[in-house]
Amino acid sequence: MQSPTLEFKPINLEQEQDLCVQFRADSFICSFGSAARFYKEDGSGAEEYLQWLRQRMTKIPNSCVHVWKGEQIIGQIEMTRWKHDSSVGYVNLFYLTSEFRGHGFGQQLDQHAAHFFKSLGCQSARLNVSPTNRVAMRFYLKHGWIDLGQREDDPEVHYLEKKYGANVQ
Repeated sequence: MQSPTLEFKPINLEQEQDLCVQFRADSFICSFGSAARFYKEDGSGAEEYLQWLRQRMTKIPNSCVHVWKGEQIIGQIEMTRWKHDSSVGYVNLFYLTSEFRGHGFGQQLDQHAAHFFKSLGCQSARLNVSPTNRVAMRFYLKHGWIDLGQREDDPEVHYLEKKYGANVQ
């Protein structure tokens, strides 16, 4: 059975900043078992994240979107160019709320990112994933992402890469 089509709309930070923080913090819980790394010891993490998100949204319009199913926001994607090579896209966040995971919606997020990066002229994209987040790792590998191994500067996470051919999947 096909999942209902989702809509991808630019994040409205004025109205949805608390939701953005909630989603990002939950992504840390899924990846590392705790949101402490997100919030930081001094408690500055949420505000720093919102400043970073504003900058990303200004620099590359439509790069940070909420995922809508009808009238409900069920997820978020944050995309940019990889800092080491602007011809490579970079996914900072693929996120679905827990009740929508495992129902085929993730593939639509992956396809949205592929089309977005292709529109920027990118031939591939990268992302980070914690290998302890087995559900995410399994999803990425199933959908054509290749595990490039541990990040040198952050061994708790792995780089994954997906190449895009002429026909984005």
